[in-house]
Amino acid sequence: MKTREVIEWLDTTFHPEYQEDYDNAGFLLGDAQSDYKGALVALDLTPAVVDEAVRLGMSLIVTHHPFIFSGVKRLTTASETGRMVMQLAKNDISVYAAHTNLDNLSWGVSGILAQKLGLKKCEVLSVKCETPQPVGAGMVGELEEPMAVEDFLKSVKSLIGIPFIRVSPLITNQSSFITVKRVALCGGSGAEFIGDAMAARADIYLTADLKYHDFQRPEGRMVLADIGHYESEQFAKDIIFRAISEKFSNFACRISETQQGIVKYI
Repeated sequence: MKTREVIEWLDTTFHPEYQEDYDNAGFLLGDAQSDYKGALVALDLTPAVVDEAVRLGMSLIVTHHPFIFSGVKRLTTASETGRMVMQLAKNDISVYAAHTNLDNLSWGVSGILAQKLGLKKCEVLSVKCETPQPVGAGMVGELEEPMAVEDFLKSVKSLIGIPFIRVSPLITNQSSFITVKRVALCGGSGAEFIGDAMAARADIYLTADLKYHDFQRPEGRMVLADIGHYESEQFAKDIIFRAISEKFSNFACRISETQQGIVKYI
């Protein structure tokens, strides 16, 4: 079996045509005609992930974030990217990324996070196109029963594995505790969709990479919570793993054990 067959399946499953104009998803490095031996799944391509793929004898690494995002002028051992490319080429390992196209699928990055949080009646938050199902960023849905915002955030912290969440004020002008029923979310950097979350009448919006003044934008009408970039996208690995392992069950597919979030909490 050739790596090309897996690449074609990934293209069919994750639809690179749905990626944003600035993105660089898809088949990024390697020989599609090489023999396929197995795949390693990670959120980011790092030296530790490359070492792991070499050690396991994998022929393909599939990540969420593309490791080649903008113009690369040099590939030498003077840079981490250059060293990884050389090691990958030497060991005949290909690289594929499913990024904003996986963000934009309703069952993708935000969809699986909504599922993990137990949201019901989910819809795409910011629709990009209809083909025939809605394609776009984020999700909005409802909890089965209203929860105090503090209790909801505790459950989110437990799910995504972080000790704290950056959050806007949790009480109304009447100093009564807010309850959460309608939840909007967007895995990764989602500040641009704050307005969409408010228009969707969300009680709370979960996303990442919020700036200081972003927390002022809802003007007390909605709680904003920054739950971390890696943390909000980590379940993308599960989606990619299932897509490969269920189709090519005779070949090894593993989620990286060395992959960790770039940001540490102390």
